[in-house]
Amino acid sequence: MAKKQKQNKLTEVQAKEILWYSFSVERTFKKLKTNKNGLTAEEAVKRLKQGAPNKLPEEKPLSWLFILLNQFKSPLVFILIIAAVVSLVLKEFIDMGIISAAVIINTIVGFIQEFKANRAISHLKKLVQRKAKVLRDEVEIEVDVSQLVLGDIILIEAGDRIPADGRLLEAMNLQLVEAALTGESLPSKKSSRQLKEGAALADRENIVFMGTSVMNGRGKAVVCATGKMTELGKIATLVKQTEDEKTPLQDKLAYFSKMLGIIVLAICFLIFILGFTRGRPPFEMFETAVAVAVAAIPEGLLVSVTVVLAIGMQRILKKKALVRKLIAAETLGSTTVICSDKTGTLTEGKMQVTKLIAGLGELCGENDGVKAGEKSQAKTHELVLKIGLLCNNAAVENPKDKLKDWSVLGMPTEVALLLAAIHAGLNLDDIQKHLPRLDELPFDSEKKFMATLHRVVKKEYFMAVKGAPEEILARSAFVDTDHGAKELTPALKKKIKENFEKMTRQGLRVLAVGYKSINQENKKTKNQNKSEKQKDKGKILADEMVKDITFVGLVALKDPLRAEAKEAIGLCKSAGIRPVIITGDHRLTAQAVACEIGIPARSKNILTGKELDSLNDKELKKAVAFVDIFARVSPHHKLRIIDALQDRGEVVAMTGDGVNDAPAIKAADIGLALGSGTDVAKGAADMVLLDDNYKTIVSAVEQGRIIFDNIKKIILYLLCGGFSEMILITGALILGLPLPLTAAQILWINLVTDGFPNIALTVEPGEKDIMDEPPRKKERIFDTEMKVLIFIIGIITDLLLFGIYFYLLGRTADLVHIQTMIFAALGTSSLFYVFSCKSIRHSIFSTKIFSNMWLIVAVISALGLQVIAIYLPFFQKILGTIPLNTEDWILVVLVGVINILAIEFGKWIFIVRRRHHKRELT
Repeated sequence: MAKKQKQNKLTEVQAKEILWYSFSVERTFKKLKTNKNGLTAEEAVKRLKQGAPNKLPEEKPLSWLFILLNQFKSPLVFILIIAAVVSLVLKEFIDMGIISAAVIINTIVGFIQEFKANRAISHLKKLVQRKAKVLRDEVEIEVDVSQLVLGDIILIEAGDRIPADGRLLEAMNLQLVEAALTGESLPSKKSSRQLKEGAALADRENIVFMGTSVMNGRGKAVVCATGKMTELGKIATLVKQTEDEKTPLQDKLAYFSKMLGIIVLAICFLIFILGFTRGRPPFEMFETAVAVAVAAIPEGLLVSVTVVLAIGMQRILKKKALVRKLIAAETLGSTTVICSDKTGTLTEGKMQVTKLIAGLGELCGENDGVKAGEKSQAKTHELVLKIGLLCNNAAVENPKDKLKDWSVLGMPTEVALLLAAIHAGLNLDDIQKHLPRLDELPFDSEKKFMATLHRVVKKEYFMAVKGAPEEILARSAFVDTDHGAKELTPALKKKIKENFEKMTRQGLRVLAVGYKSINQENKKTKNQNKSEKQKDKGKILADEMVKDITFVGLVALKDPLRAEAKEAIGLCKSAGIRPVIITGDHRLTAQAVACEIGIPARSKNILTGKELDSLNDKELKKAVAFVDIFARVSPHHKLRIIDALQDRGEVVAMTGDGVNDAPAIKAADIGLALGSGTDVAKGAADMVLLDDNYKTIVSAVEQGRIIFDNIKKIILYLLCGGFSEMILITGALILGLPLPLTAAQILWINLVTDGFPNIALTVEPGEKDIMDEPPRKKERIFDTEMKVLIFIIGIITDLLLFGIYFYLLGRTADLVHIQTMIFAALGTSSLFYVFSCKSIRHSIFSTKIFSNMWLIVAVISALGLQVIAIYLPFFQKILGTIPLNTEDWILVVLVGVINILAIEFGKWIFIVRRRHHKRELT
């Protein structure tokens, strides 16, 4: 018995391996152990117990506690927490409070931003309808979608969502919208015919997929995959299994924090040992070491980075993009490759008539046709539009509204034909009134045409025909011209065929239209010999009547480019970012779009999903270096492409709007979804383009670069002061001199004087040439240039301070006066060189000093606080300061000026080197 049950059970693994589209209906029934009447209720229950419910994989949502604790993963946070604990032990409550505030602010902001993290799986579940029509015990019933099993016979019709993957048994004018799953911009025409092995997902016309919707017709299918084994389920599994990549900024800050922590601890240990061996009190040296550590560790950096990212998010939002993850805002600036879906991203996602071709000259390719919207005097062009309007089932939902506000329902191609005719001045109501429809032959994927019959007068009828050009041409005997119909010779047919094939190679969708006048007095077929009563009942048209028609013209349609797409691609290139198209659409369509927007579209730059399958990971890694267009690809292909690019060291952004894009969007370094896209795509994305504008990506990239630049400026500014303090204290201890600064003075400079300019740098506007620079790729945030500048400022500052120290030591024995001078000079000099930190790439003399008024206010405020700390008795007592005279302040200002000159000299060396490097590249 157990053996029999094992044989009857069709496992999920088996279902996965079977190419159902290549099976005949009979073989499918045999494999699934079912028949055209469906399963019995008893068998369905048994299969449900043996298998799994028809549900998508579910991902356990992250708890709020996990998200909260995740905010403490940064090494910099650990260092700050240790510093806060030590400050508490030393009863330095103010220091502890300031450091703790930095950690708390960072934690709160990060927690709020990430609390509503990825919910792609829950959105995927919404795509599945709750009920399905199914045959059980030879009776049509409704069951919960979750109760469907392999072998069930499901019934589908217009308006339904497909409840599971199924092999079609019957298809009556069946058309499905599969764009979100396959990337195909046009509705998919379905049939029940058997296909050969190797068909791409979008070409499997005898398969219906879970989550897609029926636009037209009806059908019957046998369920061949449920739950996670459906194509939608596989995507859900991919989204669930795809790990979030660490952002470049996270990696850089982690490395920076680790190195900084090691260096600071080593120096602090050295300071403590040196002081202890010199006979200084252990508690005093411990307090000084902690003060130096707190000074050297830029606790303001954590808050500043959070503020920079938050401000960047707001700036990006003003550009019509919503950043869902705080840290992702900076990643945009590192982007080296933007992978974009074609449909709905680069194009508008809707069909549009672009050209009308009629008359012998145009049909034979001797003259160009008329572009959509252009006026034409030729009657043949008007007739093309008229036939397109008659042979059309699109309907205007709100005809009384203004044309621009119309909502048109129907097939995308028919909607495009209707709108083209209306825009050309044809009156829909008048045409339908004078040529009322009597009958229709609906479009069929086998015969590839549609025909409608209209009454002209009592015994005269007009048959309008549209369809595939080769089919209409084969059924035509005449060709229409402005001077009447002429015989359509084989030579003319050949020329017309060559012309529309050329248009097809350009990525256009081409339809042909024709007509036939039918006079009841001149009956030629049995169907035409029916009574007037039968005609009025709509029982007139038959396939055999659609012959000897008059060929009128061709209509070229395409999914038009978004207006800003070409400009945006150009901006990407000038910024050193490589645009790549990844689409489920046909090779020729993708190639045509690429040519139009300026992406290389030679054969060597194009790879199809089928070709991609033949490449191993190593070969694909080589291919992605030069392939700019990937066509007919599946969600799994997209993931492989993203991985291959990342393996090459690229920072990859992936844009898309469909369910099929979600896994790749999540796997990319920065995932971008269109605002009009599916909830699944938006749930997997780091950023949502609210205006669906590709150009918005470029604006966001610019803001990402500004964010990174500002973080570097803040680090430069903070570390310059910390480095100077460490050298100053360490040098004094080595030389056996009294400490030039007290612990309280160090903390005041670090947390108060430098705090205002530090925050002001977070709102620094971008530099004008920031988008002319190549992407940063994986460079360290603490690069060679910054190290040199910090070293220059630190050494020059300390040489000047030691000079003042020895100068005053020789003139006075008042240590408090000396410490006050060092305190004033060190604190004030940072307020000078902060203006040099406004730009690392440009000289202070070529930047706009007043471009950031917040910085001006911050410097004035900090300078005021520094003066108060020296002259106000309350602070004199806390900080150990005394008033300074005019001569002292001249020395203080001189230190600041010399510091500016020193840092500008260092910047000048790098500016010259960059210019030389650019000339070499040119």
